[in-house]
Amino acid sequence: MTKLKLGPIPDDKPVKITLDLPAGVHRDLVAYGEALARETGQTHEPAKLIAPMLARFMATDRAFAKLRKEKRSVSRGPAPGSQSA
Repeated sequence: MTKLKLGPIPDDKPVKITLDLPAGVHRDLVAYGEALARETGQTHEPAKLIAPMLARFMATDRAFAKLRKEKRSVSRGPAPGSQSA
């Protein structure tokens, strides 16, 4: 069996958002949900797959991780005790 990128989806308090998806993306979400149900035994409506998919995408995007790391470094400012010229 193919190993999907998503595993079991935790039950978490959602933030409501509304968006329009192309029909093909919706069909793919339905198919992905069916494959996930076969692999994990959990069934989810397609909309419930979007957040974990986006989270997984952002967690594995190296360029995004680099930008977040750089932003954190800048927002912290110089370390205490460091000298500026």
